[in-house]
Amino acid sequence: MNNPGFNIELKNLSVGYELPGGGPLEILKSINFSASPGEMVALIGSNGIGKSTLLRTLVGFQNYFSGSIQLNGKELRTIGSREIAWVMSFVSTENIRVANMTVFDLVAYGRFPYTNWIGRLTSDDRQKVADAIKKVGLTGFENRQTIQLSDGERQRAMIARALAQDTPVIILDEPTAFLDVSNKYEIFHLLQVLSKEKGKTVILSTHDLNIALREVDKLWIVTEEGNFQGAPEDAVLNGWLNQLFKNENIGFDLKEGEYFFKKKFREKVKVEGEGLSLIWTLRALNRLGYQIVMKAEPDFKVTAGEKSWTFQKGNATEKFNSIYELLMFLEK
Repeated sequence: MNNPGFNIELKNLSVGYELPGGGPLEILKSINFSASPGEMVALIGSNGIGKSTLLRTLVGFQNYFSGSIQLNGKELRTIGSREIAWVMSFVSTENIRVANMTVFDLVAYGRFPYTNWIGRLTSDDRQKVADAIKKVGLTGFENRQTIQLSDGERQRAMIARALAQDTPVIILDEPTAFLDVSNKYEIFHLLQVLSKEKGKTVILSTHDLNIALREVDKLWIVTEEGNFQGAPEDAVLNGWLNQLFKNENIGFDLKEGEYFFKKKFREKVKVEGEGLSLIWTLRALNRLGYQIVMKAEPDFKVTAGEKSWTFQKGNATEKFNSIYELLMFLEK
Protein backbone atom coordinates (compact mmCIF):
# COMPACT_ATOMS: atom_id res chain seq x y z
CA MET A 1 0.00 0.00 0.00
CA ASN A 2 2.16 2.83 -1.29
CA ASN A 3 -0.65 5.07 -2.56
CA PRO A 4 -0.45 8.67 -1.26
CA GLY A 5 -4.18 8.73 -0.49
CA PHE A 6 -6.78 6.22 0.62
CA ASN A 7 -10.43 5.74 -0.14
CA ILE A 8 -12.35 4.26 2.78
CA GLU A 9 -15.61 2.41 2.28
CA LEU A 10 -17.84 0.96 4.98
CA LYS A 11 -20.34 -1.41 3.39
CA ASN A 12 -23.35 -2.67 5.34
CA LEU A 13 -21.14 -2.63 8.43
CA SER A 14 -22.29 -3.92 11.83
CA VAL A 15 -20.17 -3.07 14.88
CA GLY A 16 -20.31 -3.63 18.63
CA TYR A 17 -18.47 -5.65 21.24
CA GLU A 18 -18.56 -8.94 23.06
CA LEU A 19 -20.28 -8.96 26.45
CA PRO A 20 -18.25 -10.48 29.30
CA GLY A 21 -19.39 -14.07 29.58
CA GLY A 22 -22.05 -13.51 26.94
CA GLY A 23 -22.64 -13.02 23.27
CA PRO A 24 -22.13 -10.08 20.93
CA LEU A 25 -23.84 -6.74 21.53
CA GLU A 26 -24.55 -4.92 18.27
CA ILE A 27 -24.25 -1.14 18.65
CA LEU A 28 -24.50 0.14 15.08
CA LYS A 29 -25.66 -1.68 11.96
CA SER A 30 -26.26 -1.14 8.25
CA ILE A 31 -23.51 1.50 8.07
CA ASN A 32 -22.66 2.62 4.53
CA PHE A 33 -20.14 5.45 4.71
CA SER A 34 -17.21 6.53 2.56
CA ALA A 35 -14.30 8.96 2.74
CA SER A 36 -11.87 10.06 0.04
CA PRO A 37 -8.33 11.50 -0.01
CA GLY A 38 -8.40 15.21 0.73
CA GLU A 39 -11.66 14.98 2.68
CA MET A 40 -12.21 15.93 6.31
CA VAL A 41 -15.15 13.95 7.66
CA ALA A 42 -16.93 14.55 10.97
CA LEU A 43 -18.70 11.65 12.69
CA ILE A 44 -21.52 13.03 14.80
CA GLY A 45 -24.19 11.50 17.00
CA SER A 46 -25.50 11.56 20.55
CA ASN A 47 -23.51 10.26 23.51
CA GLY A 48 -23.51 6.48 23.76
CA ILE A 49 -24.68 5.94 20.19
CA GLY A 50 -21.46 4.11 19.26
CA LYS A 51 -19.14 6.67 17.67
CA SER A 52 -16.01 5.54 19.54
CA THR A 53 -16.85 1.90 18.83
CA LEU A 54 -17.09 2.66 15.13
CA LEU A 55 -13.76 4.51 15.05
CA ARG A 56 -11.95 1.81 17.03
CA THR A 57 -13.32 -0.77 14.62
CA LEU A 58 -12.22 1.33 11.66
CA VAL A 59 -8.57 1.28 12.81
CA GLY A 60 -8.63 -2.45 13.57
CA PHE A 61 -8.68 -2.32 17.38
CA GLN A 62 -11.77 -4.51 17.51
CA ASN A 63 -13.55 -6.84 15.12
CA TYR A 64 -16.76 -6.09 13.27
CA PHE A 65 -19.67 -8.50 13.14
CA SER A 66 -20.63 -8.26 9.48
CA GLY A 67 -20.18 -6.14 6.37
CA SER A 68 -16.80 -4.81 5.29
CA ILE A 69 -14.24 -2.05 5.76
CA GLN A 70 -12.20 -1.45 2.64
CA LEU A 71 -9.07 0.64 2.16
CA ASN A 72 -8.54 1.29 -1.53
CA GLY A 73 -10.61 -1.80 -2.20
CA LYS A 74 -8.65 -4.04 0.17
CA GLU A 75 -10.52 -5.62 3.08
CA LEU A 76 -9.26 -4.40 6.48
CA ARG A 77 -9.23 -7.95 7.89
CA THR A 78 -6.64 -8.99 5.30
CA ILE A 79 -4.18 -6.24 6.27
CA GLY A 80 -1.51 -6.90 8.92
CA SER A 81 -1.20 -4.71 12.01
CA ARG A 82 2.13 -3.18 10.95
CA GLU A 83 0.75 -2.31 7.53
CA ILE A 84 -2.31 -0.73 9.18
CA ALA A 85 0.06 1.41 11.26
CA TRP A 86 1.60 2.68 8.01
CA VAL A 87 -1.85 3.59 6.71
CA MET A 88 -3.85 4.87 9.70
CA SER A 89 -3.00 6.81 12.85
CA PHE A 90 -5.45 7.15 15.72
CA VAL A 91 -6.00 9.73 18.45
CA SER A 92 -8.19 8.45 21.26
CA THR A 93 -9.84 10.16 24.21
CA GLU A 94 -7.68 8.12 26.59
CA ASN A 95 -6.00 10.23 29.26
CA ILE A 96 -2.39 9.05 29.15
CA ARG A 97 -0.36 9.73 32.29
CA VAL A 98 3.03 8.00 32.38
CA ALA A 99 5.69 9.06 34.87
CA ASN A 100 8.99 10.25 33.36
CA MET A 101 7.61 10.32 29.80
CA THR A 102 8.34 13.60 28.04
CA VAL A 103 6.31 15.21 25.30
CA PHE A 104 9.06 14.34 22.81
CA ASP A 105 8.95 10.67 23.90
CA LEU A 106 5.17 10.53 23.56
CA VAL A 107 5.18 12.06 20.09
CA ALA A 108 8.11 9.85 19.05
CA TYR A 109 5.94 6.75 19.53
CA GLY A 110 4.31 7.77 16.26
CA ARG A 111 7.54 6.89 14.44
CA PHE A 112 7.82 3.32 15.79
CA PRO A 113 6.13 1.65 12.78
CA TYR A 114 9.10 2.86 10.72
CA THR A 115 12.00 2.16 13.11
CA ASN A 116 14.26 -0.90 13.23
CA TRP A 117 13.83 -3.76 15.68
CA ILE A 118 15.42 -1.83 18.57
CA GLY A 119 13.26 1.23 17.93
CA ARG A 120 16.13 3.65 17.23
CA LEU A 121 15.10 7.01 15.78
CA THR A 122 16.96 8.39 12.78
CA SER A 123 17.64 12.08 12.25
CA ASP A 124 14.71 12.11 9.81
CA ASP A 125 12.45 10.57 12.48
CA ARG A 126 13.52 13.20 15.00
CA GLN A 127 12.81 15.96 12.51
CA LYS A 128 9.30 14.62 11.88
CA VAL A 129 8.70 14.54 15.64
CA ALA A 130 9.91 18.14 16.00
CA ASP A 131 7.74 19.27 13.09
CA ALA A 132 4.67 17.58 14.57
CA ILE A 133 5.26 19.24 17.95
CA LYS A 134 5.56 22.62 16.24
CA LYS A 135 2.37 22.14 14.21
CA VAL A 136 0.26 21.65 17.35
CA GLY A 137 1.81 24.63 19.11
CA LEU A 138 3.88 22.78 21.71
CA THR A 139 7.33 24.08 20.79
CA GLY A 140 9.26 24.46 24.04
CA PHE A 141 7.37 21.58 25.69
CA GLU A 142 9.62 18.83 24.30
CA ASN A 143 11.24 18.00 27.67
CA ARG A 144 8.17 18.54 29.82
CA GLN A 145 6.74 15.41 31.41
CA THR A 146 3.29 14.39 30.22
CA ILE A 147 1.96 14.24 33.79
CA GLN A 148 2.69 17.99 34.04
CA LEU A 149 0.53 18.86 31.05
CA SER A 150 -2.95 20.30 31.16
CA ASP A 151 -5.75 18.34 29.49
CA GLY A 152 -5.58 20.59 26.45
CA GLU A 153 -1.80 20.34 26.15
CA ARG A 154 -1.95 16.56 26.48
CA GLN A 155 -4.58 16.37 23.76
CA ARG A 156 -2.40 18.41 21.42
CA ALA A 157 0.55 16.11 22.19
CA MET A 158 -1.60 13.11 21.25
CA ILE A 159 -2.49 14.79 17.95
CA ALA A 160 1.22 15.49 17.37
CA ARG A 161 1.93 11.78 17.83
CA ALA A 162 -0.53 11.01 15.01
CA LEU A 163 1.07 13.69 12.83
CA ALA A 164 4.52 12.20 13.46
CA GLN A 165 3.21 8.82 12.31
CA ASP A 166 2.63 10.54 8.94
CA THR A 167 -0.10 8.24 7.65
CA PRO A 168 -2.44 8.91 4.72
CA VAL A 169 -5.43 8.37 7.03
CA ILE A 170 -5.87 10.10 10.41
CA ILE A 171 -8.68 9.01 12.74
CA LEU A 172 -9.45 11.16 15.79
CA ASP A 173 -11.95 10.55 18.58
CA GLU A 174 -13.07 13.90 20.02
CA PRO A 175 -9.77 15.70 19.24
CA THR A 176 -11.02 19.06 20.55
CA ALA A 177 -12.72 17.77 23.71
CA PHE A 178 -10.37 19.50 26.18
CA LEU A 179 -9.44 22.57 24.16
CA ASP A 180 -10.54 26.17 24.50
CA VAL A 181 -12.28 27.93 21.61
CA SER A 182 -9.08 29.32 20.08
CA ASN A 183 -7.29 25.97 20.15
CA LYS A 184 -10.35 24.16 18.79
CA TYR A 185 -10.29 26.32 15.68
CA GLU A 186 -6.51 25.91 15.38
CA ILE A 187 -6.83 22.12 15.44
CA PHE A 188 -9.66 22.17 12.88
CA HIS A 189 -7.53 24.44 10.68
CA LEU A 190 -4.54 22.10 11.01
CA LEU A 191 -6.67 19.11 10.03
CA GLN A 192 -7.99 21.09 7.05
CA VAL A 193 -4.43 21.78 5.90
CA LEU A 194 -3.54 18.10 6.22
CA SER A 195 -6.54 17.06 4.16
CA LYS A 196 -6.44 19.79 1.50
CA GLU A 197 -2.71 20.36 1.06
CA LYS A 198 -1.38 16.91 1.95
CA GLY A 199 -4.26 14.87 0.52
CA LYS A 200 -4.83 12.97 3.76
CA THR A 201 -8.15 11.39 4.67
CA VAL A 202 -9.18 12.84 8.05
CA ILE A 203 -12.06 11.37 10.05
CA LEU A 204 -12.97 12.74 13.48
CA SER A 205 -15.81 12.44 15.92
CA THR A 206 -16.88 15.70 17.51
CA HIS A 207 -19.57 17.43 19.56
CA ASP A 208 -18.44 20.82 18.25
CA LEU A 209 -21.27 20.82 15.74
CA ASN A 210 -21.24 24.52 14.94
CA ILE A 211 -17.56 24.33 13.94
CA ALA A 212 -18.03 21.08 12.05
CA LEU A 213 -20.92 22.47 10.02
CA ARG A 214 -18.71 25.30 8.81
CA GLU A 215 -15.40 23.52 8.32
CA VAL A 216 -15.71 19.84 7.30
CA ASP A 217 -16.34 18.38 3.85
CA LYS A 218 -18.68 15.56 4.85
CA LEU A 219 -20.73 14.44 7.82
CA TRP A 220 -21.23 10.86 8.95
CA ILE A 221 -24.38 11.01 11.08
CA VAL A 222 -25.46 8.10 13.29
CA THR A 223 -28.88 8.16 14.93
CA GLU A 224 -31.35 5.65 16.30
CA GLU A 225 -33.50 6.23 13.20
CA GLY A 226 -30.70 5.52 10.73
CA ASN A 227 -27.34 6.60 9.40
CA PHE A 228 -26.68 9.35 6.87
CA GLN A 229 -23.73 10.86 5.04
CA GLY A 230 -23.30 13.95 2.91
CA ALA A 231 -22.12 17.54 2.88
CA PRO A 232 -23.05 19.62 5.95
CA GLU A 233 -25.35 21.64 3.72
CA ASP A 234 -27.12 18.43 2.63
CA ALA A 235 -27.58 17.50 6.26
CA VAL A 236 -29.29 20.83 6.94
CA LEU A 237 -31.51 20.80 3.86
CA ASN A 238 -32.61 17.19 4.36
CA GLY A 239 -33.39 17.59 8.07
CA TRP A 240 -30.80 15.06 9.24
CA LEU A 241 -29.54 17.29 12.05
CA ASN A 242 -32.98 17.49 13.61
CA GLN A 243 -32.72 13.76 14.40
CA LEU A 244 -29.58 14.07 16.51
CA PHE A 245 -31.30 15.13 19.71
CA LYS A 246 -34.56 13.84 21.12
CA ASN A 247 -35.08 16.88 23.29
CA GLU A 248 -38.09 19.16 22.95
CA ASN A 249 -36.02 22.04 24.32
CA ILE A 250 -33.41 21.94 21.53
CA GLY A 251 -33.98 23.12 17.97
CA PHE A 252 -31.88 23.70 14.88
CA ASP A 253 -31.92 27.05 13.09
CA LEU A 254 -31.98 26.26 9.36
CA LYS A 255 -30.90 29.77 8.37
CA GLU A 256 -28.12 30.28 10.90
CA GLY A 257 -26.94 26.64 10.92
CA GLU A 258 -26.83 26.53 14.72
CA TYR A 259 -28.52 24.66 17.55
CA PHE A 260 -30.50 26.68 20.07
CA PHE A 261 -32.63 26.31 23.17
CA LYS A 262 -36.32 26.63 22.42
CA LYS A 263 -38.04 29.29 24.51
CA LYS A 264 -41.53 30.37 25.30
CA PHE A 265 -41.77 33.87 23.87
CA ARG A 266 -42.75 36.72 26.11
CA GLU A 267 -43.53 40.24 24.94
CA LYS A 268 -43.39 41.24 21.28
CA VAL A 269 -40.71 43.73 20.29
CA LYS A 270 -39.97 45.58 17.07
CA VAL A 271 -36.27 46.30 16.58
CA GLU A 272 -34.87 48.93 14.21
CA GLY A 273 -31.28 49.80 13.34
CA GLU A 274 -28.53 48.56 11.06
CA GLY A 275 -25.21 46.77 10.99
CA LEU A 276 -23.66 44.72 13.76
CA SER A 277 -25.44 46.69 16.47
CA LEU A 278 -28.80 45.54 15.11
CA ILE A 279 -27.69 41.92 14.67
CA TRP A 280 -26.42 41.54 18.22
CA THR A 281 -29.37 43.39 19.72
CA LEU A 282 -31.70 40.91 17.98
CA ARG A 283 -29.66 38.00 19.33
CA ALA A 284 -29.73 39.38 22.86
CA LEU A 285 -33.49 39.92 22.88
CA ASN A 286 -34.11 36.49 21.36
CA ARG A 287 -31.88 34.90 23.99
CA LEU A 288 -34.10 36.30 26.73
CA GLY A 289 -37.26 35.09 25.02
CA TYR A 290 -38.63 38.28 23.48
CA GLN A 291 -40.53 37.71 20.24
CA ILE A 292 -39.18 39.77 17.38
CA VAL A 293 -41.95 41.06 15.08
CA MET A 294 -41.88 43.08 11.88
CA LYS A 295 -45.54 43.74 11.03
CA ALA A 296 -47.55 42.65 14.08
CA GLU A 297 -48.28 45.24 16.74
CA PRO A 298 -45.37 45.15 19.23
CA ASP A 299 -45.52 45.59 22.98
CA PHE A 300 -42.52 47.91 22.76
CA LYS A 301 -39.86 49.10 20.33
CA VAL A 302 -36.06 49.13 20.50
CA THR A 303 -33.84 51.21 18.24
CA ALA A 304 -30.21 50.07 18.02
CA GLY A 305 -27.80 52.89 17.26
CA GLU A 306 -24.06 52.69 16.79
CA LYS A 307 -23.31 53.19 20.48
CA SER A 308 -26.72 53.77 22.04
CA TRP A 309 -30.03 51.97 22.41
CA THR A 310 -33.49 53.50 22.76
CA PHE A 311 -36.52 51.83 24.38
CA GLN A 312 -40.00 53.10 23.50
CA LYS A 313 -43.33 51.98 24.95
CA GLY A 314 -46.28 54.29 24.49
CA ASN A 315 -45.10 57.72 25.51
CA ALA A 316 -42.23 56.37 27.64
CA THR A 317 -38.69 56.57 26.28
CA GLU A 318 -35.43 55.38 27.83
CA LYS A 319 -31.87 55.53 26.46
CA PHE A 320 -28.97 53.17 27.23
CA ASN A 321 -25.25 53.00 26.47
CA SER A 322 -25.01 49.21 26.14
CA ILE A 323 -27.09 46.15 25.38
CA TYR A 324 -26.49 44.99 28.94
CA GLU A 325 -28.10 48.15 30.36
CA LEU A 326 -31.08 47.69 28.03
CA LEU A 327 -31.54 44.06 29.10
CA MET A 328 -31.28 44.90 32.78
CA PHE A 329 -34.00 47.52 32.34
CA LEU A 330 -36.27 45.03 30.52
CA GLU A 331 -35.75 42.38 33.19
CA LYS A 332 -36.73 44.59 36.12
